[in-house]
Amino acid sequence: MKEECLEGMEMMEHIQSTKNERVKLWKKLLTKKYRDLTDKYLIEGEHLVSEALKTNDVLELVIEEERSIHEDWSQHPITTITQEISKQISDTKTPQGIFAVCRKRESSIDFNEHSRFLLLDGVQDPGNIGTIIRTADAAGIDGVILGEGTGDLYNPKVIRSAQGSHFHLVIESGDLYTWMGKLKEANISIFGTALEGAVDYKEVRPTDSFALIVGNEGAGVSPEILEKTDQNLYIPIYGQSESLNVSIATGILLYHLRK
Repeated sequence: MKEECLEGMEMMEHIQSTKNERVKLWKKLLTKKYRDLTDKYLIEGEHLVSEALKTNDVLELVIEEERSIHEDWSQHPITTITQEISKQISDTKTPQGIFAVCRKRESSIDFNEHSRFLLLDGVQDPGNIGTIIRTADAAGIDGVILGEGTGDLYNPKVIRSAQGSHFHLVIESGDLYTWMGKLKEANISIFGTALEGAVDYKEVRPTDSFALIVGNEGAGVSPEILEKTDQNLYIPIYGQSESLNVSIATGILLYHLRK
């Protein structure tokens, strides 16, 4: 893909002061409170911005001055900033100098089209959440449902770990009991993950339609939810480790369950 320098292009604005009001607003997008208030979020990095531009979610590109960009990026509103501002609005130690302000995604599950689901019960670590979403994308899952107590989808660390996969999937949030009821009405088998009262995952045959529930890093899936599943699964531990990381376990189970 061709690249061109920002210099000489018609820009929306060039901002030099870290005290500029728009800089303050971009910085606020690093907080959940402001993301929820505005239904916007900030992404950083060439790969994430490239993925975002394949959707209708991008509202504005924010690029560090003297950076080269892909030729087709110039079709979007671009604001140039200084390196100092880049440091202000990034949550990383080494800013990449390429940002986009995006609107939160609008998507909805359609049980006539979607048949493979992943539900998260109280998963809190941003890195785990992002990796799980990325893994679900790779495994061909249609929809991810973030239950209450699960971390924020638009947390910068979640977005970074997901590597753009949140643009590819239907992702919703809400009460897992309600969603489990909808899944049962759609005749979709629901599998929980547990250490007790469960069967070896290899005893379950792959299927075209399923929902998998994975839980909190320390507590696992809540007992109340496990009581309402069709079958609970466990992954055998052959070594001395007590358990697997939730994102690793999710990958093993998703790839086994899908037909």
